[in-house]
Amino acid sequence: MVQLDEFNNFKENFLVSKRYWLLYLIFITILGLSTVNKNNILHPKFEILIFLIVALLGIFCIVYYFMHNSDEELYKVALVIILIFGVICSLTVPILNHVDENEHFARAEITSQGVIFPDWIGDEKGINRLYNHTSGEISDEVNPGVGFNTIESLRFFKQNKGSTIFQVDGLDTMKINQSVYLHGSAFEQNPFYGYLPQAIGIFFAKLLDLNVIWLLWLGRIFNLIFYAILVSLAVKKAPCLKLPLICVACIPVSIYHASSVSIDPMIFGLGLLTISYFMYLYSSEEESLGNRHIAIFSVICLLLGLCKLPYLAFIFLLLFIPKKNFKEYNLLLIFLGILFVGIIGVIWSRYSTPTLMHSWRSNLNYINSTQQIAFLKNNPLQILEFLKHTVTGGLSFIISQLFNFDYRNAESIARYTFISILLAAFLAIFLFAYPNDFKFDLKGKLGVFIIFLIIYYGTYFVQLLTWAYVGNMYVDVHMRYFIPLLALIPIFIQIKNNPFKRETFDKYAFVFIIGFMAVFILALATKYY
Repeated sequence: MVQLDEFNNFKENFLVSKRYWLLYLIFITILGLSTVNKNNILHPKFEILIFLIVALLGIFCIVYYFMHNSDEELYKVALVIILIFGVICSLTVPILNHVDENEHFARAEITSQGVIFPDWIGDEKGINRLYNHTSGEISDEVNPGVGFNTIESLRFFKQNKGSTIFQVDGLDTMKINQSVYLHGSAFEQNPFYGYLPQAIGIFFAKLLDLNVIWLLWLGRIFNLIFYAILVSLAVKKAPCLKLPLICVACIPVSIYHASSVSIDPMIFGLGLLTISYFMYLYSSEEESLGNRHIAIFSVICLLLGLCKLPYLAFIFLLLFIPKKNFKEYNLLLIFLGILFVGIIGVIWSRYSTPTLMHSWRSNLNYINSTQQIAFLKNNPLQILEFLKHTVTGGLSFIISQLFNFDYRNAESIARYTFISILLAAFLAIFLFAYPNDFKFDLKGKLGVFIIFLIIYYGTYFVQLLTWAYVGNMYVDVHMRYFIPLLALIPIFIQIKNNPFKRETFDKYAFVFIIGFMAVFILALATKYY
């Protein structure tokens, strides 16, 4: 009887949402065709199959949204749509195709062995790798006897980086070889918990004695599942701006990295959860908060900040929660929370920075943080040039990454310029003009905006010191570093007398959220298959 009611409910909402999923089909057809090239036309079978899959799944997601679009149930929608499109992405993205996935994969495998702090084998000078400054490519040649203990099967992935399973001559069906193998780099500087979900997937692949490709696939999928859970928790906890949280979590660049074995999904998920919990604290009833809320928020900020240090600044949001929301406003405890997070962050930074030498980064001899700081002191006007770039060239680079999965390839970026512009326009309208029912006061808006700027420019400055050669003020930062910041925009930008009605706005916005995810999957199919 319950199943019959569910079926009737789905059928009813299928008809009610007809105009929306028809719009979705038109949208993915037009944008999907813009990703097609000559080879896709000559050999269209796989692309047609993927189109049919995302078309049907997209319709399902839209109908499911209509069935659960109340504020109390939106978290279910977030979980379902991330898993549906994320799993497809996990399986279709070529081997180790994500940014630094080779190194993240090694760290995840090491973590699957129960190792919290990877042991560097070799001298303290690091490793020698050949770095091409023009292409940004790094060779796989490392000194023998230098690196981190992983398993022999990782050699298969390194040798077939960028290939699909149809291009490896059946080698993906080999069994997992757990003999010891030294891997040159393994993100030693990152905290172990950022790799636990991936490690669990890798552990099960080894436990079940699956084919070697499942080391990567289960690592990606378990990482995705954890990300979907974090986002779902964030949406459930948030008292407002639930759909903007879903939107930020589901833009193509977010789904792409969430479907990898990278630490980025942990950063995205914890970032959105931090913002959600801040909104919860900010909008709580008078005298309803206690010391435990401060402690919980501090812990979340710490977990996030150790994964990406500039995000430690989120802890300062505690200062902008209305005093009346606390039973007893404990300013001392708030300052202690800020101090605790800050001290741990500094200690972690002092530990993690030297470990960068235990990787290919030790070969980047054109980078010198001390000399870069000295250059800025001697040329203070260059700071203005740096700030100018973060607003002009930096922003244009960030926008170009919204729909890009081959960030070093200028031709690939140009190929999706049309879609990237449409996606940027959608996000601008959605995030800047969202009809939020809850209004933040001036102090809250100003505080959030300040934190936004601190993290934005802090990230740029860290990149300036750790990646740019001395005297170069034109460092570019990848979009993935700023994903959580997007969710702050609807907080500090709120339009008075907003002409949009939230119910209608949300429905059409959701269609485009699903649409861009589907087009991204189509772009993967037309580029790599």
